[in-house]
Amino acid sequence: MYYVHVETCMYMYNYKLVINVNLVFQHTVITVSCSFAPYTLHSKNREKENMPIVKTFLLLSVLLVINYSQKSDGVLEEWCIADEQTPESELQVGLDWACGKGGANCSKIQAGQACFKPDTVRAHSSYAFNNYYQKFKHRGGSCYFNSAAITTDLNPSHDSCNYELTP
Repeated sequence: MYYVHVETCMYMYNYKLVINVNLVFQHTVITVSCSFAPYTLHSKNREKENMPIVKTFLLLSVLLVINYSQKSDGVLEEWCIADEQTPESELQVGLDWACGKGGANCSKIQAGQACFKPDTVRAHSSYAFNNYYQKFKHRGGSCYFNSAAITTDLNPSHDSCNYELTP
């Protein structure tokens, strides 16, 4: 997971505007907060000298986050996998739903198929969750599974097991 925090100050009339920007990559969260405070002439002159540098740094930070969170063609790459903190019993419930009523194609996690190994509930859940997510994300499907799954920008494919990606 990547994390960037930027804080900058701007002066507007008789107030100092403080802007905080927090950017998180893995879950693609961008938070911007602003606050106003009165300022004195002394602090205004001292901090105002650095404004072009601060504004440039803020802009570059935002562009950096956007660049790294997307492919070069502008498409966000995002897979849905089992959360490492979720107990196997909850993952099994999500796996059963995804491969049953959910409509995921779970044929590749059957014995002898490309994604059967590792033969664990967590690995099979990750494959099934992602298959469901890629199939239905543009039609209202989510990567939730009762809090058993998370999204990642790291491709979980391994060996001959290819996790699908739908732009």
